[in-house]
Amino acid sequence: MSETLRPQSAIDRCGELAALVSRHTDDQGNGVHTTAIESLRFTRTYQPSTMHAVSEPHLAIVVQGKKEALLNEEIYRYSVGQYLLVSVDLPLNGCVVEATPEQPFLGFKLKLDPAQLCEIIAQTNLGIDKNESVRGWCVSDADPSLIDCAIRLTKLLETPQDIPFLSPIIIREIYYRLLTGEQGKAVRQLATTGSNMQRIAEVIRQIKVEFAKPLRIEELAEQANMSASSFHRHFKAVTSMSPLQYQKQLRLLAARQMMLAENVDATQAAYQVGYESTSQFSREYARMFGAPPVRDVERLRMVLLELRL
Repeated sequence: MSETLRPQSAIDRCGELAALVSRHTDDQGNGVHTTAIESLRFTRTYQPSTMHAVSEPHLAIVVQGKKEALLNEEIYRYSVGQYLLVSVDLPLNGCVVEATPEQPFLGFKLKLDPAQLCEIIAQTNLGIDKNESVRGWCVSDADPSLIDCAIRLTKLLETPQDIPFLSPIIIREIYYRLLTGEQGKAVRQLATTGSNMQRIAEVIRQIKVEFAKPLRIEELAEQANMSASSFHRHFKAVTSMSPLQYQKQLRLLAARQMMLAENVDATQAAYQVGYESTSQFSREYARMFGAPPVRDVERLRMVLLELRL
């Protein structure tokens, strides 16, 4: 939905939220910033940028600027007054597409806790079809009531003594708004014991931990209590990719981080993340990141150096 067609009240409320986020990140520079509320993060970026990462379940509201989320070959664009909801661990490519030093990109990000969501579902008797497979990410317009919750949660940072008591209450309200909102079906699937999404999410967590090991689809399907064909179908419905594609993206992201942070060479990184062929690693790496390993890491280091200056 275009910005002009979205409820103006939600966009207006984002102006107040943007001022609060700006105040708490003004002296911290580019990047994702932690807060005194454990599950709450803010993003501040002064220029268009791209970041590949495995995203855990979270709510991300754009309060200033514009962003794109890329998963596999699908692109989702969202701007002020809209949010990205991720309900399972996904290798997302996040691109800030509108940001300047005068008007930086500002984002509000809240990590989701499935256990708390499950508790609210039990108390509110919200219905769910456990056998349905719902996509693990979406972009939606934010309701003004959701923005109001985000504002109240952010304002707590100005009164730290109130955080231990009041932040759980406000976060609980945010969860309720998500569960009863436009994307409530996906959030309810995440938090419902025995749902297809939760079973797929558990397998995803195992793949994340053991991404360097060979993937055995039959064993993963058995863990999810599904046939191999059913498991493959539900996995793709949730993540938009096959289990092998998902594992490959995890391996390439891990290799990139090793080369950047640990200064290992491409050959070492390839073997450590489970590749047997360095030529295959280089081909797939260039396909995902747009350049061969050495050139890509050199480019990343230059970008990081410029951000520090």
